[in-house]
Amino acid sequence: MEAEADVQVQQRRRTPLWLDLTLFGVIGAVLVSALYAGAVALYREFYSPTAFVERYLSLLADGDAARALAVPGVTVDSADLDAAGLPANASDALLRSAALSTLTDVEIVSESTDGDITTVTVSYRAGAYLGTSSFDVTGNGWIGVAPAWQFAQSPLAVIDLVVKGSTDFDVNGFAIDKRQIDPEGVADDPLTALPMLVFSPGLYSVSVDNAIARTPGVAVLSDSPFTEVPVQVQAQPTDEFVALVQSRVSEFLDECATQQVLQPTGCPFGYVVQDRIVSPPQWTISSQPVVSLAPDGDAWRIAPTVAAARIRVDIVSLFDGSVRPVDEDVTFEVSGTVTVLPDGSASIVVSGT
Repeated sequence: MEAEADVQVQQRRRTPLWLDLTLFGVIGAVLVSALYAGAVALYREFYSPTAFVERYLSLLADGDAARALAVPGVTVDSADLDAAGLPANASDALLRSAALSTLTDVEIVSESTDGDITTVTVSYRAGAYLGTSSFDVTGNGWIGVAPAWQFAQSPLAVIDLVVKGSTDFDVNGFAIDKRQIDPEGVADDPLTALPMLVFSPGLYSVSVDNAIARTPGVAVLSDSPFTEVPVQVQAQPTDEFVALVQSRVSEFLDECATQQVLQPTGCPFGYVVQDRIVSPPQWTISSQPVVSLAPDGDAWRIAPTVAAARIRVDIVSLFDGSVRPVDEDVTFEVSGTVTVLPDGSASIVVSGT
């Protein structure tokens, strides 16, 4: 009987041990699975190529241009630009927080890997525009046991900007004078495109709003990294500028009318006679031209318009000595050019027939 009791006790002891071991195994498997799932989640959240791109985009969304430029693979030099077929002299004036627009609703669309390159595609809202961009990411060593990443191709792009009718303009409210950025190029040819580096993605609104010219602006969505986007903005003259030119043209013609000669020097009107005049002619401007300005490259031209000057003079006939009074209007055409000088003043040259 005692032997049977010992067997029963041993059996009772073995059964809980087996169950304990099984339970420990299940718990271990669950813990390993949880740790793996946590590691995967941690990788995706902080250490994956997608997380790397998300951090870059969050810096742009926060308007932190300096830290966005510090992200590995963002900055470029002239050699990088030249190798990519982009203008090597592209200005970095727009790579600052003051020139950034809003970036919201960022969502990851996909992540795919081909060899050493991982392509991350994202969607977003830049200003009022929806956009999609893809970024190439590659390995950049390790931070401890975690992988580090960098852009395989810089997310910067180049806007080739031509602003007609003004040397100064705004980009997202940031004021720029193109003579300060590229004075030699502007001096050689004011219509030479001004290459400017910009972040991708980003919305860049170019506008002109000064005393001389104004434009509602042109919005450019930079959504393709390391590409070149041509942009042209044509400013229109302000009413105040047109009024100023009108005043200067009227003053010029009034000054011409003070010359008591048949052909006022440097003026667009005159009178031809075959006989003699008794006394110096008297001129007055009977009808001032109505000035309108049209774009002419980086300057302006006065569109041809008609005016009239009245001449009063007595003419003596060489045939019979009779005197004939002349009191009539002489119509003529006025045109010209208006050039804005570096100091902001305007050089107006009036011509006509």
